[in-house]
Amino acid sequence: MIRRKISRLLIPVVAVLVVTVTATVAFESTQVIITPNALSVGYNLAAGGNSGPVFPAANQPVLVIGTQNNVGFRGVGQVTLLRVPGSFLEWVGLNSTAGAGITQGFSGTPGTNIVFLDFAHQVAIQVNSPDSFRIHNGSTGARSGIVTLIW
Repeated sequence: MIRRKISRLLIPVVAVLVVTVTATVAFESTQVIITPNALSVGYNLAAGGNSGPVFPAANQPVLVIGTQNNVGFRGVGQVTLLRVPGSFLEWVGLNSTAGAGITQGFSGTPGTNIVFLDFAHQVAIQVNSPDSFRIHNGSTGARSGIVTLIW
């Protein structure tokens, strides 16, 4: 009889313990997903032209993806870029075809190529200043496309 009373008392205690442990595990396993920031910059450049400066977020990784859309010269390139304010841009990524290859480096010198966006390696993202980059059309014809930054 005493055993039954103890059993009846232990059932609610065990149930409360199970609920507490379950709630704690569920709370600890909650994942927070942060929506990234993004910026798209379209370009339509005459031969030899440059876009205006684009300022990536400072002191954090920024994924820069670019496409060049003209028929016969299409392409895509991408880099992960770091802006060290007042000092330089640093990057690593992949140039567009043909001859796609790893691109990497750091520079604050205007005109330094960061990544090629087209098949013929004539349209490039270049360093514009230690804090910005530009899109440069080194071809003899007009070129257009889009560059997207995600951070």
